Amino acid sequence: MACAALALSATDAGAHHHAFGEGELAASFANAGYPEGIVVQGHRMYVAGPANFDQTQPEVHAYRLNTGELVDTIPVTHPGADPADALSCITSDADGRLYVLSEALGVVRLTRGDDGWKQEVYAPLPNDGVPGCVHAAQLAPDATDPMHRIGCHLLNDLAFDGSGRLYVTDSFRATIYRVDAGGGAMEPWFTSPYLLGGPPFPIGTNGIRVSPTDDELYFDVTTSPLPQLAGQGAVYKLPLVDAPDQEDLTPVHYYAPGLGPDGMAFGEDGALWVALAFGNQVSLLDPGGDEIARLSGPKGSQVPYDAPANIAFDGKGNILVTNHALFSGIKAHFGVERVFVGDRGMPLMKPELGDEGEHE
Repeated sequence: MACAALALSATDAGAHHHAFGEGELAASFANAGYPEGIVVQGHRMYVAGPANFDQTQPEVHAYRLNTGELVDTIPVTHPGADPADALSCITSDADGRLYVLSEALGVVRLTRGDDGWKQEVYAPLPNDGVPGCVHAAQLAPDATDPMHRIGCHLLNDLAFDGSGRLYVTDSFRATIYRVDAGGGAMEPWFTSPYLLGGPPFPIGTNGIRVSPTDDELYFDVTTSPLPQLAGQGAVYKLPLVDAPDQEDLTPVHYYAPGLGPDGMAFGEDGALWVALAFGNQVSLLDPGGDEIARLSGPKGSQVPYDAPANIAFDGKGNILVTNHALFSGIKAHFGVERVFVGDRGMPLMKPELGDEGEHE
């Protein structure tokens, strides 16, 4: 149970000594704005953004894990007359390469070398003729496609399984895609009306993580339009099989309307930490799906949670929460909150993928 994780003392947390739920702004993303994805790799945390529409300078920032000092900025570029793009979430593999979701390109792989970072397209946008969402004007409902509601792809989060297959959520297409180990096509893996998003901002399937046992996929839906769910958000799980059926979909937890579950991360005992983007809180679910804690604040921080979007662990008892600040747009809120929770976290699946070359 999560109580074991909460018992970790503040002394074990390293340089940052806090009571449960206390924190501070650990790193600023103010110059770029709208951070969303975060992954810890070695002694660095990598943060991706801006995750908003009509942006022209998508980039990944690298910070020292302990101090929050900015040590590198990695631009993500793409050809074409339209420079608009957005970066949502990010992960890494066993060799430290980064995989970031670009709304204009798909999954971009970034490899660090002696002369900087090499960029390649690991998995392009789905080959269905539907564009990625890079402009706010694209949010107009598509009346000819009621199942998907919006006529563009909004790639949101991604996670590897232990075999190196990559799973990608699409918030506007009610779909989870899968990419084979080594990269290539982004193929539909699971599609369902339960993955649709509802008003006022139709974000459907969103955060995603592979279970610590590597046999289930957990994901959430931010707001559901289905009559039986009446605007609730939900966490679901599916077995990691080649072709899951609708009957395989299992609810884990439902959130009241207006809370907006977003990114998630597994704690060291199998509990699930979930960012509540609309509620400006972080929720803790025990392994059975019951909520056992709700964090507001963070306590002691001069910067509040502002549309928290994603969660990682620093391995010292703290969660790292990106402040997306999507609706407020308050520049001082853009960044990463470090919050003591007494949980070192469950390591992400970071497979060994080898050097497969480019996939454009």
